[in-house]
Amino acid sequence: MARDGNTAIIEQFLSDGITYMFGNPGTVEQGFLDALEGFEDFHYILTLQETVAAGIADGYARATGGPALLQLHSGVGLGNAIGMLYQAKRGHSPLVVVAGEAGVGYDAMDAQMAADLVAMARPVTKHAMRVIDPGSVLRVLRRAVKMAMTPPRGPVFVALPLDVLDQPNHEPVQPSLVPHTAVLPAPELVRQAAGLLSGARSPIILAGDGVSVSGAQAELTRVAEQLGADVWGVEFSEANMDGRHPLFRGQLGHMFGQVSADAVKDADAVLVVGTYLFPEVFPSLTSPFGKDARIVHIDLDSYEIAKNHPVTLGLVADPRLTLAALSAELEGTMGRAGKQAAAARLARRTAEPPRPAPAEDSILNTFMRELAARAPDDVIVFDEGLTASGVIGAYFPPRGPGSWFLTRGGSLGVGIPGAIGAKLAHPDRTVIGFTGDGGSMYTFQALATAVRYDIAAKFVICNNHSYRLLDNNIEEYWRGRGIPGHRFPRSFDLSYPDLQFTDLARGCGVDGLRVEKADQIEEAVERLLGHDGPFLIDLVTEPGRPL
Repeated sequence: MARDGNTAIIEQFLSDGITYMFGNPGTVEQGFLDALEGFEDFHYILTLQETVAAGIADGYARATGGPALLQLHSGVGLGNAIGMLYQAKRGHSPLVVVAGEAGVGYDAMDAQMAADLVAMARPVTKHAMRVIDPGSVLRVLRRAVKMAMTPPRGPVFVALPLDVLDQPNHEPVQPSLVPHTAVLPAPELVRQAAGLLSGARSPIILAGDGVSVSGAQAELTRVAEQLGADVWGVEFSEANMDGRHPLFRGQLGHMFGQVSADAVKDADAVLVVGTYLFPEVFPSLTSPFGKDARIVHIDLDSYEIAKNHPVTLGLVADPRLTLAALSAELEGTMGRAGKQAAAARLARRTAEPPRPAPAEDSILNTFMRELAARAPDDVIVFDEGLTASGVIGAYFPPRGPGSWFLTRGGSLGVGIPGAIGAKLAHPDRTVIGFTGDGGSMYTFQALATAVRYDIAAKFVICNNHSYRLLDNNIEEYWRGRGIPGHRFPRSFDLSYPDLQFTDLARGCGVDGLRVEKADQIEEAVERLLGHDGPFLIDLVTEPGRPL
């Protein structure tokens, strides 16, 4: 039976298990927004700006494994969401992004709100396309779901002209097919990889979020223990390995390439899994590895293998299956001496005292210590603390899969909406989102969405009255160029006006507390965790400074 395209697309989304649409409404989307009101099992999550919608969709996709459906309003809404879509693209979030437009019939008119939506979306999505025929609406949407969910995952954009959706649609509804990518290298290639890694005196592993997508956490840990290899996170924004494991050394690859170069320069064998090298803003232009280092790179994204620096062996393969096969091969390849040396390296790391939590009595450290002592074991952390993330991670390191999410991609403002998306995905678990005073103001109105839909996420603003990361980065810039230190640019400072985040939160319907002294922490943590709905803490970690 024919129905119009507005109704047909909702039927298609439901067939793919998609029950939420995150967005901000507009006139050219009114047809399908009106149609979805007739579906009790399909829910529209209203946000008050498109950046917020994209951030919540990103958090929901990360917490569920996706796909998540994001609706934007024509060119202006797409423009608002560009920064957060870049975040989703760099982080490989499986978003299906739809935006309406007036219609194909108006293409020649250059009318109000006319824009080439596909051209706008292309740089910040995995793929972008436009429906132009009413007989291919669902076909294109199925393609979008397939592409978004197939590694390397990423946001896929579809422009939906109103005059196309208003036409009768006779397409059958069929669930989208996501191809299986559980591929394993030929046995001789696994043997070659094992041979390159066996016998190393100083092996390391560089692991990223492809491990999490593949579900390869246990296999990664097993191979690291067999090799006695230190593990560094690169593009490591999910719980790819337990951060408390003695072989896990921390994160590489954010701002300056020298940090990564110092960590890898002495390695004689390197296993790279589920990431690319290296994701700094200012990466090393020459290979940071030793001249004779043997490098094995495993990823489902062929583009990323040897993209910037040569490797010895590249395997386009599923990390979980390949690591399992590699582990079995290492058992027979390493030999007794190699196994003993690897065991000794593991034993040395295990014998080291656990990395202590920060000892200082700063208000940030004291708050995190109290929060960690009271939070439930299955807490989910969404961390956009940036310069506070070191302390946050000391108390809430990555643990089990799906328990820890770190900002990625460089766009500020993901902390609050990301936590809302994660809480919507896991309503029975405590979800705490950490952000800064600067980052929070990009998407603060997300709190109104949390109230509207009773999404009881918790939020902590680490308020240092500045864009502190910029302070840190310009100090490095000065050192690198021999510039004497001097006053930070005034544009980095957020001291005036002194933003009253609890007042702003109450304006959105969210209760909160401002914490400025240590003796306020116990009550604040108790209220944060015990409150039935969303709750916000404005944690003043540093006072403002004179302009």
